[in-house]
Amino acid sequence: MVPMTSSTANTSDRGLFDTRFSIGAAAIAAVAALLGVIFAWTGYNDGMLPVIGLDLNILTGVIGLLFGFGIALVAFVAAVYMEPGLDQ
Repeated sequence: MVPMTSSTANTSDRGLFDTRFSIGAAAIAAVAALLGVIFAWTGYNDGMLPVIGLDLNILTGVIGLLFGFGIALVAFVAAVYMEPGLDQ
């Protein structure tokens, strides 16, 4: 059995909204997930993005959904697991 060292035994008890980085990463995750849902809904309805003017179909809507959820997943994992930087 491998003994636990102090670096593995002491985990930080920081929550998701305790540091500015975690708050920013969680906000980016929420915005990316919302944009992914908007892409999927617009593609499902064969609509057009209001600002860009790009016509979407179901395939491009699903690709936008997966891209948005991928960014949201990476940002959420960063918000949960990143330790504070050199400033703390």
